[in-house]
Amino acid sequence: MSMFENLPAAPTAKKHPVTDTRHGIKRMDDYAWLRAENWQQVFQDPAVLDVDIRAYLEAENAYQQTAMADTESLQKDLFSEMRGRIKEDDSSVPSPDGPFAYGTSFVTGGEHPRFFRVRRGGAEEQLLLDGDAEAGSRAYFRLSGANHSPDHGRLIWGYDDKGSEYFKLQVRDIESGKDLDDVVENTGGGGAWSAQADGFFYTLLDENHRPSKVFRHGIGSEQNQDRLVYEENDPGFFVGVGGSKLNDFIFINIHDHQTSEYHILAADDPDASPKLVAARETGVEYDLHEGGDVFYILTNADGAKDFKIVEAPTDAPGRENWRDVVPHAPGRLILSHMVFAGHLIWLERQDGLPRIIIRDRASQEEHAIAFDEEAYSLGLQGSYEYDTEVIRFSYSSMTTPSQQFDYNMRTRERVLLKTQEVPSGHDPDAYVTRRVMAPSHDGTPVPVSLLYRKDTPLDGSAPCLLYGYGSYGATIPSAFNTNCLSLVDRGFIYAIAHVRGGKDKGFSWYEDGKHLNKINTFKDFIAAADYLAAEKFTSFDRIVAEGGSAGGMLMGAVANMAPDRFGAIIAAVPFVDVLTTMLDDTLPLTPPEWPEWGNPIASREDYEYIASYSPYDNVVAQDYPPILAIAGLTDPRVTYWEPAKWVARLRDVKTGDAPVLLKTNMEAGHAGASGRFQRLEEIAFEYAFALKVTKSAKI
Repeated sequence: MSMFENLPAAPTAKKHPVTDTRHGIKRMDDYAWLRAENWQQVFQDPAVLDVDIRAYLEAENAYQQTAMADTESLQKDLFSEMRGRIKEDDSSVPSPDGPFAYGTSFVTGGEHPRFFRVRRGGAEEQLLLDGDAEAGSRAYFRLSGANHSPDHGRLIWGYDDKGSEYFKLQVRDIESGKDLDDVVENTGGGGAWSAQADGFFYTLLDENHRPSKVFRHGIGSEQNQDRLVYEENDPGFFVGVGGSKLNDFIFINIHDHQTSEYHILAADDPDASPKLVAARETGVEYDLHEGGDVFYILTNADGAKDFKIVEAPTDAPGRENWRDVVPHAPGRLILSHMVFAGHLIWLERQDGLPRIIIRDRASQEEHAIAFDEEAYSLGLQGSYEYDTEVIRFSYSSMTTPSQQFDYNMRTRERVLLKTQEVPSGHDPDAYVTRRVMAPSHDGTPVPVSLLYRKDTPLDGSAPCLLYGYGSYGATIPSAFNTNCLSLVDRGFIYAIAHVRGGKDKGFSWYEDGKHLNKINTFKDFIAAADYLAAEKFTSFDRIVAEGGSAGGMLMGAVANMAPDRFGAIIAAVPFVDVLTTMLDDTLPLTPPEWPEWGNPIASREDYEYIASYSPYDNVVAQDYPPILAIAGLTDPRVTYWEPAKWVARLRDVKTGDAPVLLKTNMEAGHAGASGRFQRLEEIAFEYAFALKVTKSAKI
């Protein structure tokens, strides 16, 4: 390719063929050796990585650095622009809780958040935790958060300094500012306080990174003395733990991607045993919040595909006592709910757009908070407090910076608390945001959100970054994104394809893009590219496709299915070796993922279907566009060897001279770099690649 001239020879991975036979079907994998046999240890200590694997990854890093060397100045410009749009000394609006209000802030130049509180109605901040000070000189550091105790005397805080998402919890005495001797290791990152603040509940991760046990830690004791409260023996389920607003209950939530189960115990009884709410039933999900003497439960039980809300007594919350309070309405997807002393609220999506509904618990009167733009995002932030009339929510669109509001549920008064500042300036009137519909292969209209400058020519000449995800029911919001303005201001159209596999158009939109319907996700994305080219928003050779994680699998699939539709592809931590991973039940996410993708161990049909699209298994001798793959060495979600193997096979099999680049972050995991500005450097690298391959910037 002319934009990658004078490249040295690309690294060539050794081949050590390994065969695997399932359901009478034989597969050969030349690059299975790239998976370290001691991968669990590598996540904890990257230094123990096999020398041959490290040498290959470092050779790939050197190759991509050479290929992208001419963009170094551009990367710095992009980084500077994106950093210039961030208010460096930003602070959240503190959220009230009893005598205090709690918030987070950043200092100028700081990478990590600071946690603070103020006296209610006061202004003087009390610093609780300084993320930059705790990070020190560590190469990687990520805070999992900070949770204050019900008596406001202590703080649970956690951190990961490997990128492997094994979090260490510590307890801080707020008055002295000193950490207690309590240290709890290998946790999921958070803790739920007991009512008396004399201990907390947490999930322990096993050696395969599965949260399968809940323990109670008593303040002042060693971790080996912690009481096991609950253990989940089915490796297909994750376990989480949390508390209620009234501090009455501890909730233990067991779930995979389609089934859930709750156990509850009294938060004021350190020896309490958990009690089952409703036994798990395959395909039935439920989520509960305390509302005084009742639980309000969001569920898809009884065929409520788009969910309904029921209530049940707290002393008898079993399924037999569930009573509908917000009935199921097909096409209106209820996403989440919250409960307060006088009000029940929920966030729903209908016709692709969100709105917040508020119901007075006494009068049953309802009203909605809605907005008028073609595409926008709403976030429901709620409150620490139960006995309050005020909730907090956020609003943004692709042209409108994020706004935070306090909303009085009784008076309906809306108070703007904060508008996201863009220090370098932002003129919403200079941009256009639109939502168009791209007809897919079966005629289904696929929503595509667009952002571009008003002066961008719509004659097919504009480059386009087309983003997609489409798995787990996740919806990509049409929210404000300061980073993408660096592309849009250079003439790009920024597009989000809301493909099947998300819940953008209801729960059926998810079902139609999962398991044995997964192919719809890929065809929807290709249809979005077809539409944008046909309508002269862009042209195929000007489209840069981008996706990460399961969206990276989408990138690998469309690269195989329609390489001529894309000028380049960016696949971040891409889940591309789907069949091998779903056949390996020792990996952290495999058993809980079977409802999403299918179980190829148990089912030949699932095996053959996954094999039909798994990107690694479907690389063929054809021309591919330039591809950038990004990996994290300590990533427990999409292991580094998936993109490494994919790149090796692409190089070996493909025709044409378009380069395939692999960048492995040797000191980070799935989320990439941990600091807010370090992360911008990675985005600047990806955007520089997009600008380089479309020749949209001076290099």
